[in-house]
Amino acid sequence: MRLKRLKASLGRRGVDGFLVTNITNVRYLTGFRGSSCFVLLTEKRNIFVTDFRYREEAEKELKAGSVGGIVWDIVIEKGNRLKTIKGLVRDLNIRCLGFESSISYELFAGLSRVGIRLKPLKGTVEGMRVLKDPEEVALIREAVRRAEAAFLDVKPFIRQGRGEREIALMLEERLKKRGCNRLPFDIIVAAGANSSMPHAQAGNKRLSPGDLVIIDWGGEAGGYYSDMTRTFLIKGGIKGDVSLKREIYETVLKANREASVSVMPDINSREIDKRARDVIKDRGYDKFFGHGTGHGIGLEVHESPSITWKKGETIRENMVFTVEPGIYIPGVGGVRIEDMVLVKHGRAEVLTKLPRRLEII
Repeated sequence: MRLKRLKASLGRRGVDGFLVTNITNVRYLTGFRGSSCFVLLTEKRNIFVTDFRYREEAEKELKAGSVGGIVWDIVIEKGNRLKTIKGLVRDLNIRCLGFESSISYELFAGLSRVGIRLKPLKGTVEGMRVLKDPEEVALIREAVRRAEAAFLDVKPFIRQGRGEREIALMLEERLKKRGCNRLPFDIIVAAGANSSMPHAQAGNKRLSPGDLVIIDWGGEAGGYYSDMTRTFLIKGGIKGDVSLKREIYETVLKANREASVSVMPDINSREIDKRARDVIKDRGYDKFFGHGTGHGIGLEVHESPSITWKKGETIRENMVFTVEPGIYIPGVGGVRIEDMVLVKHGRAEVLTKLPRRLEII
């Protein structure tokens, strides 16, 4: 069905062939998981190209029409990709070739010498990927379940004296034991002053009394990802300092809730971002929230839509994205609360189920 929808649009775009080289987009269209491949589509032909390493895998997965009943013609390239493309274009009598605008300049320069008209197509497959079908949603739900189960395995060990990297490695191990074949990104465990850096790397810092601790991690299922963040407060610390950190936490929690309840079809993504940002601004912390409120997630951990003030997108049913406001104060620490939502039946269904209240551990 995905391929049929894509091919139906080619005529409207004024091309009689479409070259897809983005490895994630190839996987979306074919289900193939290898690291070297591209596809060339025309009205009547579906050409899948890979190299010798993936010959057997491609024949098993694609030639029998196992993906949506689509039969692929499999071509094994022998080292010169541009030569392979040129030969296929000639054999298929392609006069105007559409290509993904994200290709390298080197490939574009080579295609320019093939002697046909070229037309860049921006976000063609990505525009399809933004709306998740039931099978994709099921895999994302499983990626959430695995990530949350792994975290609950590790949570009893998150205590004063433990190191950031120690916790991150423990969580990585549990994610893999829970069935995640790969991680969507390096796990973030940031304690104390480190937590004021939104993308801090887990290091040797040990959890100390009064520390805020941000843990940002994700799971995987069938190639689809999840992404979530929780923030904790370590027992102890100076009373006034702890009161400030509680206030920061409650502000971020309210921003998370306001943004989530605002989600509905046809709302602009800028409005969702504004709902979170307004809460933080009203409390006087706006200069400490500099990133967007969320991002789409699926086969990649960052994809459309963007929930930010920078870029407005219309929210539609079956989108999946994060809601993750935060406050980061240098010298004090940071708080981020990140959930994943599915736009369904006119509202946001929150897929992440871990508690959001402040936990002092």
